[in-house]
This record gives sequence, C-alpha cells and structure tokens, in this order.
Amino acid sequence: MERLSDKLLNWASILDDETRRQAERAASLDIVDPHVALMPDAHLGKGATVGSVLPTRRAIIPAAVGVDIGCGMIAVRTPWSVDEVRGRGPLAPLRGDIERAVPLSAGRYNKKLTETARRRVAELEATAEELGDRVLHSVTTTAPNWALQLGSLGSGNHFVEVTADEQDRVWLFLHSGSRGVGNKIAQKHIAIARERARRDGLDLPDRDLAWLDEGTPEFDRYIAELRWAQHFALLNREEMMDRVADALARHMRADATPRLEQVNCHHNFTQHERHFGEELWVSRKGAIQAEKGQAGLIPGSMGTASYVVAGLGNAESLNSSPHGAGRVYSRSKARRTFTRAQLEESMRGIEWRHSDAFLDEIPAAYKDVDVVMADAADLVEVRHTLRQLVNVKGD
Repeated sequence: MERLSDKLLNWASILDDETRRQAERAASLDIVDPHVALMPDAHLGKGATVGSVLPTRRAIIPAAVGVDIGCGMIAVRTPWSVDEVRGRGPLAPLRGDIERAVPLSAGRYNKKLTETARRRVAELEATAEELGDRVLHSVTTTAPNWALQLGSLGSGNHFVEVTADEQDRVWLFLHSGSRGVGNKIAQKHIAIARERARRDGLDLPDRDLAWLDEGTPEFDRYIAELRWAQHFALLNREEMMDRVADALARHMRADATPRLEQVNCHHNFTQHERHFGEELWVSRKGAIQAEKGQAGLIPGSMGTASYVVAGLGNAESLNSSPHGAGRVYSRSKARRTFTRAQLEESMRGIEWRHSDAFLDEIPAAYKDVDVVMADAADLVEVRHTLRQLVNVKGD
C-alpha cells in the first residue's frame, strides 16, 4: 500500500496520472472520511474512479456507486471434471445453448418470463413494498419493462463462462448487474444530486461528485431505489445462473447441475458499515467487500484467469479488494490499437463467438491480472484459479 496523501491510499502499482488526479478530487471532499482506498485495478471512471472505495459521513455520492448499480459476479462449482464435460461432445453446442437461454447485448431482454423469473419478480415487488416510499411506482415509471430485463446479460465486459479450476473441476461464472433499470435509476439520482449542488452553490472539483445529504427526501428515495436495484442485480445473476446450469445439465445429459459451492457478490454498491469507530456509508465502485474469510470473485479479462478468493479483512482498505483487471485502454483506443488476429491468438483454446465486436475486450486492453493479484496480496487470499473453457459475451 502506498499513502498518496492523508486521505488517499493506493494499492495499484499500475496507476496513470489522470486516474490519480481523479481520485485526489474525490478524496478532497469534506464528506469523505477517513480516506479513499484505490484498489489494484483502479482506472478512470465517470466522476469517481473505477476500482475505488469511497467512505462518506451522512451523505452519498450517486456517481461513486456508478450507473450499473449492484453489478457483480456469481460462480458455481459443479460436480463434473473437464474430461467429463469435454467427453460429452464439442463445446460449441453448449455455447449456443447458453446464448439462446440468456438474452445478450445492450437493450436485449426476455420476450416472456420463465417460471423462476416470475418468482424473482414477485420477490422484487415484495422488496419494493418493504422499502416503501412508492419504490415500485418509481421503478415502473423509470423502466416499464424492468421485469423482462431479469435474466439478461448486457454487453461490454459482462460475460458468461464455463471454467475449470486447478483441480480440473468445472465452474460456471458470470458477470452482470441491474441492466437498463439500474442505469436509469442511477442517472436520475446523479442528475438530482447535480441539481442540488447547483441550487446550493456547492464548489465541486467535478460535478459528478455531487452528493445527497442524509435526512433529506432525496437521500431517502435514492437509498430505497438503490437497495432495490442492488437486489435486482443479485437476482438477475441468480436467474441467469439457473439457465446456464440448465444448459450444462443438458450437455451432460443430466437432470440438473448440482451446486457444490456458490458465491454471489456485488462490486458496484453502497451500504452502511462501521470503520475506525465511525458509522459510514461505504461506496465500492469496482471493488468487492473482503471481510476476513468472506468469499469473493475477481475475474480477469476475456481470455485470462479468474479467481475465487477469501477476504483478509484489511482495515485500511475498508475491508475491500479489486473486482477485476481494470482497463488501461479505452474502448475506442483498444479498437484502434489491436487487431482481430491478436484477439484470436489471445483466445486460443477457448470456445467463443468469433467476432470483431469483442476487439475492445481483448486482454491486452486491461491490466495484467497477475500484477493486480500480486498487488492485492494483503487484501485477499486465492482459493481457486479458474481458466476459461467457454466464453459468452454480448455485442
């Protein structure tokens, strides 16, 4: 860990100047206490740095959570080995089954609800009622088709993978969040915070660092809708995992895929926590919670390793760890820099949908995940290292 200032601690050995300056702007806010923690995968984000942990007193910065509220990962260990899965035939049909079961790409959702999705939609409706403050009415007004979004993946760095650990045991692994409904909820409240800052004449280093004060109606509404969206994201991953597990069961000619181990964790979220004797709102934007012994997931990039980890409870990091490899090339720069041939080489031996659409997701556009994990050695311990067998992504 490197102490960049009294209010900025850094675990990233790869940190560009622009990202550092952005983190310094966030750390300069009076509501930040005791410090911002930059994770090993830290890189430039909108308003707040991706790969940062931002604790605030009696206030929340909506942009410090980000627009994909509740985004995270879920992984399931199956009873089968690599040889058993490969022995059932080529993996291309399995990839095709997954792609048909899970709607892929931005703006693509279900045409109708499955039985399991209906149960989860009912749970979300009940959650909204518990949170009160007309949450469901607000969500439905913001995104009328929110229920059909449940069980869909999205695009960008979201993925579904069939992977294998160091003992050749097969795992299912996927990354997604609260989809369009979470994005619209976030954008709405970021705009409300900006308007409040303008109205009150706040002098901010970045307008996306505008916050909502605890005890105000705006704060209460954001927290209620945030918690609903975080639960939507959790259930969204569960719904997709059910469908992926069913696809694998069909491949294995089994009735179902037994789940020997499961981890489901957010990396874009806020919750109330106690640190250094203070009650704080802790916003993790591209970071997972890593209490001592707490299970977590850290994916690499397309074509590289992912990790099942356990937290070490590092107090200075506010019990946090990185959420992935972290970009070093923007999407546009990656498309200008790398070639389809380089992408094909990086995906050698993995079953995937060959397409130029994924060029901006090439592993070379990200930090070296081995460096990220070395930087995180005092934050988490590695329980399993996963290598990819099948990769599914949206355009």
